Amino acid sequence: MNAAIAHSQPDRTPKAARVRSVDLAGPAGRLEAIVNEGSPDAAYAAVVCHPHPLGGGTLHNKVVYHAMKALNDPAWGLGWPVLRFNFRGVGLSQGAHDGEAEAEDVAAALEWLENAFMRPLIAVGFSFGAAMMLKACCGRQRTKADVRAAAALGLPTHAEGRDYSYHFLTGCTLPKLFLSGDHDRFAPTAQLAQVAAAAAEPKQLMLLSGADHFFRDQLKPMQQALAGWLKELLP
Repeated sequence: MNAAIAHSQPDRTPKAARVRSVDLAGPAGRLEAIVNEGSPDAAYAAVVCHPHPLGGGTLHNKVVYHAMKALNDPAWGLGWPVLRFNFRGVGLSQGAHDGEAEAEDVAAALEWLENAFMRPLIAVGFSFGAAMMLKACCGRQRTKADVRAAAALGLPTHAEGRDYSYHFLTGCTLPKLFLSGDHDRFAPTAQLAQVAAAAAEPKQLMLLSGADHFFRDQLKPMQQALAGWLKELLP
């Protein structure tokens, strides 16, 4: 009797979100991608973009994965569907690395996600992925997708002997988060603060104490900052 009663109780164990592989039609050919499905009533869907391909960046990058979990796992309070994809020339994605045209890959990913889920979008990128994401959302040839906020993790301002500027952000009124470690060697604090200061409102700069470019040993604080900003910002 007791066993029968126990067996009849509903299973309240949280179910892992379904993961599926998809192919996107990118401007340079097929883009390899993965979707982590979200809650049926999710208010938003999100794209997370990976770091520099020439440094080994892929959609499986640790920071990208943990950012996805912050957006997708109901434990963080969001439960959104999240798309990760490989830039052109990475993994099974067609084409060759360009260094600038990858912003078009981001736009293609955003537009695919909007068509697939019919929800407003959140754009997130890490390192090179953050730079390409911002260019896709705020640059001269910005995406037509309905992007409501952009989060740049570890946005590079200095690498390989050169400085990177983001002048197009002066006219970008999309809500923006600049989230980096205060020990990020590719985004010295003073330089990143200048980029954030020059960007149009609304914006927020968050520096995680003791964190490096890869948020080593600081992945959970990164997730907390990202999810917290989004929950405070969005209705």
